[in-house]
Amino acid sequence: MTAQPPNVLLIVTDDQGYGDFGCTGNPWLRTPALDALAADSVRLDAFHTDPMCAPSRAALLSGCHSARAGVWSTLSGRYFLNRDLPTIADRFRASGYRTGMFGKWHLGDGKHYLPQDRGFDEALYHGGGVIGEMPDHWDNDYFDAVFHRNGRPERFADTYCTDVWFGEATDFIERSVDADVPFFCYLPVNAPHVPLDVHPRYAEPYLRQGVPDDRARFFGMIANIDENVGRLRARLAELGISDDTIIVYLGDNGTDGGAEVDAEGALTDGWNAGQRGKKCWPTDGGHRNLCLLHWPRGGWSGGRDVTTLTAHYDLLPTLAARCGLAHPDGAAPTDGRDLSGILTGAADDALDGRALVVHNQQRDNPTKYKDFAVLTRDWRLVQTTEWGPGRRELHAARDTGQVHDLAAEHPSVVTELMRVYDRWWDDLGDAFEQVWPFYAADDGEELTLTAHAWHGTTERPGIYDQNHCRTGEVANGYWLVDVRDPGRYRLELRRWPREVDRPITAGLPARVGVPHVADRPEGVALTIRTARISVTPDSANTGLPRLDVETSVDASATAVTHEWDLPAGRYRVQTWLTDDAGVERGAYYAYLTHTGVRAAQER
Repeated sequence: MTAQPPNVLLIVTDDQGYGDFGCTGNPWLRTPALDALAADSVRLDAFHTDPMCAPSRAALLSGCHSARAGVWSTLSGRYFLNRDLPTIADRFRASGYRTGMFGKWHLGDGKHYLPQDRGFDEALYHGGGVIGEMPDHWDNDYFDAVFHRNGRPERFADTYCTDVWFGEATDFIERSVDADVPFFCYLPVNAPHVPLDVHPRYAEPYLRQGVPDDRARFFGMIANIDENVGRLRARLAELGISDDTIIVYLGDNGTDGGAEVDAEGALTDGWNAGQRGKKCWPTDGGHRNLCLLHWPRGGWSGGRDVTTLTAHYDLLPTLAARCGLAHPDGAAPTDGRDLSGILTGAADDALDGRALVVHNQQRDNPTKYKDFAVLTRDWRLVQTTEWGPGRRELHAARDTGQVHDLAAEHPSVVTELMRVYDRWWDDLGDAFEQVWPFYAADDGEELTLTAHAWHGTTERPGIYDQNHCRTGEVANGYWLVDVRDPGRYRLELRRWPREVDRPITAGLPARVGVPHVADRPEGVALTIRTARISVTPDSANTGLPRLDVETSVDASATAVTHEWDLPAGRYRVQTWLTDDAGVERGAYYAYLTHTGVRAAQER
């Protein structure tokens, strides 16, 4: 009889960096459950992610560099995961695992991109990259929210979001055990990302230590995660599956709320384990993290440090090897390496000689040489542009604070590492040219478009938060929409989302006084007079029709709607709401629906 393969629990936190653990020396933060896990795990101590969240998630789930996976921003439609790449969930499901995801997705909006389309049997998630962003349900907060279960809205009132995710994951695990089916449970919590909303009982121990309010709440959110990790591990023990369950725990980038740094990246307040920079930076403080791997039956236990250079995209090939996952036909090779050897104490010369490239683009179209680092066992070549002093520097890997620039002393090393970067960039050329579109619904479903995914916006960082909608921020861009099913389509544009259903011109009262939740500003009234909609072919589809219509806006109208016959093809969809001063804004929300009427050639 063949033994059942191990279960897998993959926990990812949002903005918890290397220094945001008790076991890495944080002088204030207490994380007893995580410290206990670390004490009995293999600890990847030279482990690197991307400097921002969506790219890290793309690399983690695809086993490829984030740019190859199509993701190099959290905005601008550049967080849509390459449809041609099988995900880790696809691999597990094809191998007989039950797959579940609970928490933050942030790898695409709409059909073909959501977790239930990317290999997960069960999924519960919020919209966008943060609870309260544009793709999320209106006025969601960390204590009262509408999440989506396999695409269907479901309200969770009076329950903290992190508790929801862990509770749902626990239920999924229990049902999998009852069914005697191995599980892959992906648990990407949205904490401790801002807004720093948490019950005061978690923040108060840090306030009493004199920690500033924001950081105390940041630590409190991690303390709540720690509590949930302890509770879940206890349940695994009760179920009798602790030894047969692989637990992987990591953060998605460097710390955000745990440290403050100056223009050089030097620490000015807080704690970052002696590293330079923080979230977004190309220095180690932006992307070095602690990764814990625990699997007693497989020998991943005992509290060992592995100092070999490793990355988030190594986890997929490692888990695939240990769990015997099927490899889909035609699947592209991953960028990651199987770490099985070093996890059990063996040497791996190939890993010792590798080079990793990390970058932070956070823009629609990537720019070569922007905010990157080339990492090897011995060296760190760092180029700062937007995040840092704007220099190219060379540091020894042992210089954890990256304070001694050795570029002038070792020009040949700089030259060689620049060659590594140039080869890497050239290898990714096709990925940088690819744009992953929305797909117009062809099955009666409605496609929701938000400003969060605008391409071509000149206002950086653009419109992405519901507060931007409230304050009437001025920006615009276009959505890239692929129409597969020719026919008649209805486009409805709005300033407010459907669940608010307020006139385009109307304001909203401020949202204040909600316990433990940050206030939200008043929604200002706008004197919108005209609405314009443009549907034009993408540059690759010049034979398609060009449609453009402008109409007046009634002050009581909640939406402006138009219908067109659209042939199959890829379109740029852009809107303009113009006020009586001539100021133009894009419609923050739009809804695209196939009316059911087929094109003449299809009837």
